[in-house]
Amino acid sequence: MGLFDRISRVVRSNVNDMVSKAEDPEKILEQAVIDMQEDLIQLRQAVAQAIASQKRTQQQYNQAQTESNNWQQRAQLALQKGDEGLAREALTRKKTHTETATALKTQLDTQSSQVDTLKRSLIALEGKISEAKTKKDMLKARASAAKAQEQLQGMVNNMGTNTAMAAFERMEDKVLQLEARSQAAAELAGADLESQFRALESGDVDLELEAMKQQMLAGSAQPQQSLPGTAAPQSQTTQAPNDAAVDAELEDLKKQLDNL
Repeated sequence: MGLFDRISRVVRSNVNDMVSKAEDPEKILEQAVIDMQEDLIQLRQAVAQAIASQKRTQQQYNQAQTESNNWQQRAQLALQKGDEGLAREALTRKKTHTETATALKTQLDTQSSQVDTLKRSLIALEGKISEAKTKKDMLKARASAAKAQEQLQGMVNNMGTNTAMAAFERMEDKVLQLEARSQAAAELAGADLESQFRALESGDVDLELEAMKQQMLAGSAQPQQSLPGTAAPQSQTTQAPNDAAVDAELEDLKKQLDNL
């Protein structure tokens, strides 16, 4: 590969890259439709010229055919008058016009075929242009939507490095830290409360244990107090005051009844 070929390829690649970057879809679509409209105008002009040429050829053919028929009649007239030389001359002229008419007929057939082809091409191009206009509007709308989406995405991406957004993120981190501290403090307070309740519960156990000890001591002391010969007099001594009080109260009730 020669040096100039490499340089040419590099230049073409750079130019293509610049052109690709400079291409605006909306402008390119508009220009494409304009180019197609210009092609349509040129094709219409070509069809018009072909039709005009066909008509001229048709006129020339008709004229040659008419001249051939006229010289045929003149040859017959000259022959009827007995002028064979004049009849021969008329037939010669007739032959010339007949050959011209034949050539014009061939040309006319060719032109008619060309005109039909051009007309079909014109109709097809008109259909393509109509379809291109519809697609152009759709593609322009899609291109506009894509540009708007790209701009919006760029704004969203820029918000990540924006000072205000960074401040919001810092405040969010602080709130999370405060919530974590509050939760930790609540857990510590709950742990202290649990320890206090455990201390109280352990105190209740100690009290209950002490009460059980006292009951056991009291149970062990009762056999020593109930010695033979000593329990009965104490019971009678205690019973006597109680009976006297009851008797006195009973006497009072009787007196109240008597007074009634």
